[in-house]
Amino acid sequence: MAFGAFGGPTTAAPADPSARKRSKVALFLLLPGVAYLALFFVVPLVSLFVTALKSPIPGGGKGAYQFDFVWQNYPNYFVDNGEVLVRTGIYALAATVLALLFSYPLAYFIGVTLRRFPLLQALGLTLVIAPFFISFLLRTFAWKQLLADEGVVLGSLKAISAIGPDAQFNGTPGAVIFGIAYNFIPFMTLPIYASLEKLDLRYVEAGGDLYANPVRTFFAVTLPLSAPGVISGTLLTFIPASGDYINASNAFLGGSDTTMLGNVIEKRFLSSEDYPQVATLSVILMAFILILIAIYLRRTDTEELI
Repeated sequence: MAFGAFGGPTTAAPADPSARKRSKVALFLLLPGVAYLALFFVVPLVSLFVTALKSPIPGGGKGAYQFDFVWQNYPNYFVDNGEVLVRTGIYALAATVLALLFSYPLAYFIGVTLRRFPLLQALGLTLVIAPFFISFLLRTFAWKQLLADEGVVLGSLKAISAIGPDAQFNGTPGAVIFGIAYNFIPFMTLPIYASLEKLDLRYVEAGGDLYANPVRTFFAVTLPLSAPGVISGTLLTFIPASGDYINASNAFLGGSDTTMLGNVIEKRFLSSEDYPQVATLSVILMAFILILIAIYLRRTDTEELI
């Protein structure tokens, strides 16, 4: 028995039947989502970890493996592909920075400058999203043709002697980074636009009233207020860029010295059917991305976004 504020006995309030009923309804509505995640995320992830610990069955033929808890796969494959892993991180980081440098002015123009013109703002957003209506492969292959040695871009520069006659861009790290940045620009632009579109312009005007020049107002007011969009866009760009294997392929913008870890995984999976090695490299790439993201979020002090 509980006692009230003045010492008298009190009785516990009866549980609200309607609240209990709402709780059951909420759990019931969550079941499809939880089942979907368990079936298409948790199960494949567990299978990936299990496959990474397998070893070939003696005399079992190609593609025959058994679970032996071979944890040595991780250090062995990590050492063998360390250079490729570092290259993957550098390319993904460079492409993310390049996409940010291009996307922020674009998002600012659409979200702030065109705010008073809804039709033009909608047109700008449509142009940002429009590349999604074209295949990823076709877009990348189109850039390969445009950036070819005698293509529109390099051919024109060679014609005016701006570059040497033997200059080439395809097959270089710059071409791979450019291709990755281009293909993931919408992933960077849209989150930044969402933050800038909600920006209260009175804060910017207040910065001018306090005699701050436009540059100082941008770094003191606009950029901090749009930081959630920048962080979200950076993550949405860096994560798929780290696993990209199209742009770095020899068939597209890459060359013999631009192999990323995604290319290694694709080649081993399709040609040798070395599933334990493929699974191990996938886990290593996943861990690599998570570590870099954790460091990034820690340095930017954005734990509330996790």
